[in-house]
Amino acid sequence: MFRPSVDEMLANKQTRYALVIAVAKRAREISAQFEEDGTVTEEKPVLMAIEEFKAHKYNVLEPEIND
Repeated sequence: MFRPSVDEMLANKQTRYALVIAVAKRAREISAQFEEDGTVTEEKPVLMAIEEFKAHKYNVLEPEIND
C-alpha cells in the first residue's frame, strides 16, 4: 500500500483538509484527461496526483483568515 508522508507534502500554512481536496481535484482532472485522450493506464489518478504534489508541481492555495 502506498503511504506518503503528509507532513512532507504540507507547507507551514496548509491544512490536511486543503491538501486532500486539492489532491482529489487534481485526480479528477487527470482522470478526465485520460478519458478524453482515450488513454489506458495501470497507475491510479490519485497516486499520480499525490506524486505531483510531493514533487511540488502544484501548490495548495488557501484563503487568508484575518482575525
